[in-house]
Amino acid sequence: MKRNPKSAWQNEVELEIPFHDLDPLNICWHGHYVRYFEIARSALLRTFDYDYLEMRDSGYAWPVVDLQIRYIRPLHFRQRIVIQTYLMEWENRLIFEYIVRDAESKERLTRGRTTQVAVDIETGEMCLISPPVLKEKLGVK
Repeated sequence: MKRNPKSAWQNEVELEIPFHDLDPLNICWHGHYVRYFEIARSALLRTFDYDYLEMRDSGYAWPVVDLQIRYIRPLHFRQRIVIQTYLMEWENRLIFEYIVRDAESKERLTRGRTTQVAVDIETGEMCLISPPVLKEKLGVK
């Protein structure tokens, strides 16, 4: 995986585009990219033990409040892709960046970004800074 010097927290996953993700034009329907980002983001969160079950158990939900996708090249049936995921910001919100590449050629096919904010499950209030449990999981002060 090519390292992003801006992010200490990064990961990559490899997926194969399944038949049921194709649209009538036999390319991957654009809405499925959000699911691929979710798979990649969850894998990165697991690397520091703060995936969605751990978030819930710590008392916080982290809804996605912003999503950006730049489609560069279409994805095709049985194409193997690699999704590189980077945690770019964590102090006040979680910002993840994604780069989708063809697994064989390494050509960049898509890039994206999601923003999530912490919400106290008990009160339903949005947190203006990330809760201490996130800093603990990341090993930062």
